[in-house]
Parts: sequence; C-alpha cells; structure tokens
Amino acid sequence: MPHPFTGLYTDHYELTMAQGYYLSGRHEIPANFDYFFRKNPYGGGFVVFAGLQTMLEALSEYSFSDNDCSYLLSEGFNKKFVDHLRDFRFRGSIHSVREGEIVFPNEPILRVSGNIIETQLVETLILNILNFQSLIATKAARMRLAAGDKSLVDFGMRRAQGTGAVHASRAAMIGGFDGSSNAYSASKFNFSSSGTMAHSWVQSFNSELEAFRKFAGLYPKSTILLVDTYDTIKQGIPNAITVAKEMEKQGNRMTGIRLDSGDLAYMSKKARKILDSEGLEYVKIIVSNQLDEYLIKSLLEQGAPVDSFGVGTALVTGKGEGALDGVYKLTGVNNEPSMKLSDNISKTTLPGLKNIYRYINGDKLFYADGIELLEEDPPGIIYHPHHPEKNCTVKGYTRESLVKKVMEDGSPLVNEELADISTYASERLKQVPGETRRFENPHIYKVGAGNNLLNLRNKLRRQYESTSDS
Repeated sequence: MPHPFTGLYTDHYELTMAQGYYLSGRHEIPANFDYFFRKNPYGGGFVVFAGLQTMLEALSEYSFSDNDCSYLLSEGFNKKFVDHLRDFRFRGSIHSVREGEIVFPNEPILRVSGNIIETQLVETLILNILNFQSLIATKAARMRLAAGDKSLVDFGMRRAQGTGAVHASRAAMIGGFDGSSNAYSASKFNFSSSGTMAHSWVQSFNSELEAFRKFAGLYPKSTILLVDTYDTIKQGIPNAITVAKEMEKQGNRMTGIRLDSGDLAYMSKKARKILDSEGLEYVKIIVSNQLDEYLIKSLLEQGAPVDSFGVGTALVTGKGEGALDGVYKLTGVNNEPSMKLSDNISKTTLPGLKNIYRYINGDKLFYADGIELLEEDPPGIIYHPHHPEKNCTVKGYTRESLVKKVMEDGSPLVNEELADISTYASERLKQVPGETRRFENPHIYKVGAGNNLLNLRNKLRRQYESTSDS
C-alpha cells in the first residue's frame, strides 16, 4: 500500500490559510497548537491515547511532490506559494503524553510548535490519525475490561472503512487485544496474525467430516474447526470430536472449535459439556459473530465457558461512536499566549504552553489531573476549567509529569515497539479507579486547571472583550 501521507493529506482550507500566511509575509511567525478532546466516547470514563508513533512517522516524511504541486497550481494556488511548498518539510517540535496513556477530556494531550504555516498545515493529518486510533484503542480497552483474561482477536478487516483497517488493528493491539487476522498490519507493526477457516472451506468438500479431517491433517498444531456450517449440535461438534480422537491417536491435540452463530451462551455451554464428556477438556471454545463489550460481558456473566472472542465490526468501526471529537486549537502566536472565546463556555480554550500533572493516591490509583502553565509550579489546588467554584486539593498525592518532547526539528525522538505501548496501556488502565472504568454511569475523573492558568485565561478574556467593545 503506498504511503498516503503526502502534503495533500489535508483539508483545502488549511492550504488556503497557509497561502494567506505566506502572501501576507506572516509565514515565519511562531505558533503553538494543542490537541485535545472534549468528550469521552461510548459514554465511558476514559480514552486510550493511540496513534502517536504513526503521526510522528507521517510528519517526518510530510512533503509536497511535483504531482502535488501541479495539482495545487491547477486549483489556482499562487505559484510563489507553491514553489515554497516544493521545499517544505515539517521542522517543528512536538510535546506529548506517552502513547498508550489513559487520558481525559480537555487535557492538552499534545502540543505542536513551529512556524505558523507548518503548524497549520499538519492539523488535519494529526486529527485524522490520533482521533481514529484513540477511538479504536478505547473500544478495544473496553472489550478487554469485559473479557478479563480471556483471549481477544481482531476479526474486523473485512468490515472496516477501507484501509482504515490497517491502523484499526494497530490500535486494537494497544487497547489490549491479543492478535488479529489482519496479515498486513501484523507484518507492518510486528505482531503475529492468525486465522483458521470459513464456512466456504467446509462447503467445498463432499462432507463436513472430510473437510475437518483434511484441515486437521494440514494444520495439526493449530486445528480450530468451525462447527456451525450445517447443524452445530447434531453434526458439527460430533464431527469435531471424531477428528479430535483421530488426532490424539497420531500424537496431536486439537486446539479448539469456533461458534459463529446462534445463542452463543447456550451453544458454548452445550459444546463444553459434550467435549468434556468425551475427555476433550483441553479443546478450547472460540466464539464470534457481532460481538461488542456488552455482549462479551453478558456472555461471561451467564457463565458461558468461552476461551476466546473474535471481534469484528464493533471493534474496527468504533461502533457506538462515530468519531472521537478531538480538536486542534491555537494557544500561542508570535510568542504570546492565545485562546478561543465562545458563547458556549465548554468551547473556550486554555491559553499558553502547558503541562499535565497526574496525582496518584496511596493505592497507586489515579486521583486527578492538573493542568498548569509550563513555567509555573505544579498546582496544589485544581479548579474545574469552566466552573472554578468546583475545586479540590491535590497536596500530599504522588505526582507525575505527563508531557514530554517527542519530536524536535521534525525528527522523532521516540520509537516504541507496539508491544511496549500495549503493555504500558494495560498497566495504566489498571490504575484507573473502578468507578471510572465501569460502563454504566462512570464516575467523572477530576481534571482541573491551576490558578495561574485560570488567571491568564481571565486576563486574556478581559483583553479580548475590551478590544471588541472599542
């Protein structure tokens, strides 16, 4: 698959603004933008931050080819501006929380610094990558919470929105999945893909038993038989037992059976009982078919003896939430802090260069996050960003600084393996309080701003309002 992230991987209005900066002679002024989101997806209490490594690699290669420039000229862009883009590379710096971190609404997760053109042009690319992978990683994490220590495998490539499947599988691994059927993603991101058979394999033989025997003969170390092509209880499972017994005589063991239709709770219980009665306790039961976190949770609460879940559509499409509402807002220009005002107070942004401090209680669980200006001390009291009468003290708690530099002069400073990102996300998810992790009416995790940051915001608000009045 060709690399999609050329200079044209952006919205037209980003180019329009960039040309405006250039033609007005403002293209070299420094600027800072923050990436954050306003609402947790799925009605949940958290987000798993994903896509950082993908984004850094894309930015390090971001440029305008001759074909890109020819297209821009055909669209009426100024020749001097287009010539400027021929030598364009992103040379800015980026500060970010670590990929796999658990994050919450209104936190400045990522900061982009550079000249106004480069920081503006990359907005769409950044939002496209981070919003999607964070959405899918969060969905995957919810499924991991539901499944406990059961195996989770991504089956969703065929149902994904085009090549979004590539990064959906990557994000699924960050969120806690054990594997994927997506061979392309597995090769690209260095994890193992897996897969067995579809109904078409069984249908292509004269009998189900013949299909099972042939498959077991070809793959004796990884035999998983799909038992619901015709009649699961009367035919599929008995035929699987026959093959399993034949494999035992040859010194092999069947890995498992897969159920892909019907009442999965009933069928899995029935299958387990039949298999155990034949001395096949080691044969695992894998289920698939339109699974999501709620159905996984329901199956296990019903006592379904499932060993592994194959999840497709609900995972890779982020079913239940169309998109993560991540945004990219200007917070400083020409070395002065800046902010966006709005009649909707929730859309008023936090100005300036900032850090996030995480406060952890004596049980090593996350207690609250505080946001403060970069040059100021970490806050001892944090205030609700939009309702400062709501506040809490964070004195006496263990504190972590979350934001680090991850790119300098357009070159990535981090290059983590996917397995390490996934492990980190898993460890951090365990530190989220149970009331914040739950699916129903999750507790709203405390995120507040320090006093100095709020004072700056109020000062800028008064300046903007006085300017507009005059």
